[in-house]
Amino acid sequence: MRPLGAALTAILIAAMAGGCSLGGNGGAFAQLEDSDITGSLGAAAHAGPTETDLAFARTAASDVLTKGAKDASQPWENPSTGARGSVTPLAEAYMADGRTCRGFLASYVNGKSESWLEGAACRSGRGQWEIQSLKPWRRG
Repeated sequence: MRPLGAALTAILIAAMAGGCSLGGNGGAFAQLEDSDITGSLGAAAHAGPTETDLAFARTAASDVLTKGAKDASQPWENPSTGARGSVTPLAEAYMADGRTCRGFLASYVNGKSESWLEGAACRSGRGQWEIQSLKPWRRG
């Protein structure tokens, strides 16, 4: 995935100023490890996204990328855990290994726990967006 740079910073500032949250991922490719969980309350207060939460977020990521609208976000919510967030594509599409790909920013909110995730998705041969990565966002 190419560097997110100014686009990521602009989206974060806009999201925080507007009070919205971001979140998600959309294929069977990404899975968070226990060591990847971040948040101000720490892992003891909240274990982080469940696989079910991530499935809802991955679907939102695929949906928003398929729509292709500029400056669009797709909310998601897992009614069984109360987790929620939204997914926002970043910058323009780019080519990687002969495939069209896009980065996205996601949030995960559950109770008082919030975390930011960054991901990448590429179009499959059938034209569907497959999530290639989803990991905690760390300031570079």
